[in-house]
Amino acid sequence: MHDRSALGPADVDDDVLAAMVAELLGVDDVELLSSRAHVVDYNLPAITTGGRWWVSGTAAVDGHAHDFRLFVKHVHEWSRSPLFLDVPEESRSWAAAMVPWRTEGAVYRSDLADRLPPGLAMPRALGVHDLDTGSYTVWLEVVPTVDVAWDLERHRQAAHLLGRLAGSPAVRELAGVGGHDWNVGRYVEGRLGHQVVPVLGSEDVWRHPLVAAAFGELRPRLLAVLERLPQLVAELLAVPLLVGHGDACPNNLLVRPDRDGFTLIDFGFFMALPVGFDLGQLLVGELQLGRGTADGLAERDEACLAAYVDGLAAEGVDLEIATVRRAHALHLLIFSGLSAIPFEVLEAEPTDALRAMAATRAAIARYSLDLLDQTG
Repeated sequence: MHDRSALGPADVDDDVLAAMVAELLGVDDVELLSSRAHVVDYNLPAITTGGRWWVSGTAAVDGHAHDFRLFVKHVHEWSRSPLFLDVPEESRSWAAAMVPWRTEGAVYRSDLADRLPPGLAMPRALGVHDLDTGSYTVWLEVVPTVDVAWDLERHRQAAHLLGRLAGSPAVRELAGVGGHDWNVGRYVEGRLGHQVVPVLGSEDVWRHPLVAAAFGELRPRLLAVLERLPQLVAELLAVPLLVGHGDACPNNLLVRPDRDGFTLIDFGFFMALPVGFDLGQLLVGELQLGRGTADGLAERDEACLAAYVDGLAAEGVDLEIATVRRAHALHLLIFSGLSAIPFEVLEAEPTDALRAMAATRAAIARYSLDLLDQTG
């Protein structure tokens, strides 16, 4: 009747599961009749995720059987990920410290759900269970979603709500919930300094067929920006600091059945962030993964920017659109444009799919450089 062996060490005992199911069903007590676990079919690697599972089954409430289903996520520190082996040994200390793996659990233990602006929601956490000092599991309700196209209007709607999220005084009170000391300067010193800058300085990389074809004409502009990087970082650090989801790509904004809002997931980088930060992933997060093309990028960006500023104003944060546009331009360049070269696939044989991805990444880099120039 019970087979949760797929969970391995992420499993809980039957009494704990029964208590979570009772909370899910809104009752005081249940009798756990059956339960089973199976791995979620999800092919995007994440450096702090050790596994994802569906746990489903049947529970009796006052003699009546009720089906249930939960989503389980195993979160661990980055040093436990197989991908950590790709980090040079001399860089592992900063790399391990840079990723806020504790934040998601802290968010689900908080009352953020009660503070979100209208139109935004998050899954209800039935339990956050520490496995050891370096990992935990999050057990969540399964939220209803609809699969719809992300057209211009949906991007605009998301940007408005992300602006409200950033501007909300109630949400900002939880900006430090993860207890992680992070800012733009640490990212530049870490990821850019240890990974991206060496790539941009490598003659072998620039000679690679994928890079030469897609990025060749961008090389002088990207290298010129590196010379100005300290000044650009200082400028971004000086913009208003609000709060953000941290990875607000469409994949993490689940469209609700009423289509009037979104359910936010994956809060690993929820923290105090420069104004406009979430616009970057909303604009290019899916494109970086090879999902879609850069067609209409400028139109979509301008619509999202205006909607985001309106969202800020709805929460009492009145900023000139030019101020937010400049902050967005700085962020997009530093976090997406400079790292656009797909160095993670350069050892693979070039295919049409990889060439298309490289072309899209180059379009992101070009757009970020143009936006920087336009707002400077």
